[in-house]
Amino acid sequence: MTPVPTRRTAGVAAALALVSLLIPTGGLLVVLGAANLALLVVVLADAAFATDPSRLELRRSLPPVLALRGTGELAWSVRNPTDRTLRLALADDLAPSLHAATRRLRGTIPALATLRGTAVLHPSRRGRFAIRHLVVRVEGPLGLGARQRRLDLPGLLRVHPAFPSREEAELRINKARILEVGLRSAKGRGGGTEFDQLREYGVDDEVRRIDWAATARSGKAMVRTYRAERNQNVLLLLDNGRVMAGQVADVPRVEHAMDALMCLTTVATRLGDRCGLVAFDRRVRSVLPARSGRDQLGRVAEAMFDLEPALAESDYRGAFTQALARFKRRSLIVLFTDLVEQAVGESLLPALPLLVRHHVVLIAAVRDPDVVRWATEPPHGSADAYRAAAAIMALAERDRAGARLRGMGAVVVDAPPGQLAPRLADTYLGLKARGGL
Repeated sequence: MTPVPTRRTAGVAAALALVSLLIPTGGLLVVLGAANLALLVVVLADAAFATDPSRLELRRSLPPVLALRGTGELAWSVRNPTDRTLRLALADDLAPSLHAATRRLRGTIPALATLRGTAVLHPSRRGRFAIRHLVVRVEGPLGLGARQRRLDLPGLLRVHPAFPSREEAELRINKARILEVGLRSAKGRGGGTEFDQLREYGVDDEVRRIDWAATARSGKAMVRTYRAERNQNVLLLLDNGRVMAGQVADVPRVEHAMDALMCLTTVATRLGDRCGLVAFDRRVRSVLPARSGRDQLGRVAEAMFDLEPALAESDYRGAFTQALARFKRRSLIVLFTDLVEQAVGESLLPALPLLVRHHVVLIAAVRDPDVVRWATEPPHGSADAYRAAAAIMALAERDRAGARLRGMGAVVVDAPPGQLAPRLADTYLGLKARGGL
């Protein structure tokens, strides 16, 4: 009776057939010797007996969202569906900018068991990362040969902008709420424009706040208290053009702008106002309708996390026209850009009347502290002197650009990294307290 070939015997036969093809004339026997030939046969047979990697049950778990320069954990899971112990190694298709602590997993899996591993991610770039493949190698029973395959296991990882000013935003929210509930402060109480309540006069109250009709009815001096109006519109315009690609403190200007934008969104939405977003360069890249509530911060981050500055001049007029067509209600419009005198004079100033005619305009820019330092430090040689002169000229041009914008009716906040977000939030709260919105 003819024996039925098994997978093992078929693998040996395939290995022997391969050897016969490699050494058709027997000349290789002289070079390798009988021992080497036998070893080659064993290696090929061991590889043939190895489990096909496609039979393994592979899973990759990714965090839904990571923050830029934050940390997150990726997890692998490999289940062995066979009835024998397997030795394997895998390598994942991770982008270098994710800075994974490791992209490999190696181990031994008993029969019907699962091998798990993790890797810590430290992303250094925003954006959308499509992770598609895993390379898996399974060793043969003797550990001499192996099978390797590239398997499709698609996944998506989103890296959102960093939000280092989160604590500053919380401090300003708490401060605004303390003032709103009526605790005394150095700035006084009731600087808003929306009537809140009547209460008895105190020594710290302004006489002009006394409500004489209520005083006559109650027989006690009563004052009217106000709070800042709610449900106002704050429209955030993010310039994503060439001027935002330059680096300040080793970080692109657009990253500092995104941090300040998220800080202002947090403060405004938590205090009852509505924030919307328009990101643009040569064309409008992203539009987010104005909404309030805690969820809006996540929507704002999602709308801009994969934006990369276009190395071209921004079309301010086109962006302003589209923004005004979508957001018709009177708003505080905050433009995040840079104060480059040529770009301001040639593009921004001619388009600014579209905004200042019916809206309050606030322009936010980040100032390079290195340029300020070069302009103020005493030079120690000719190279330092030339650099100081160039820095002084750059700051003078920046100040002229800011002065021209203020002359058109805009409020300008030009601050170094780390200070732009809190100063912008303070300016917003000041405008709101004075009824400037």
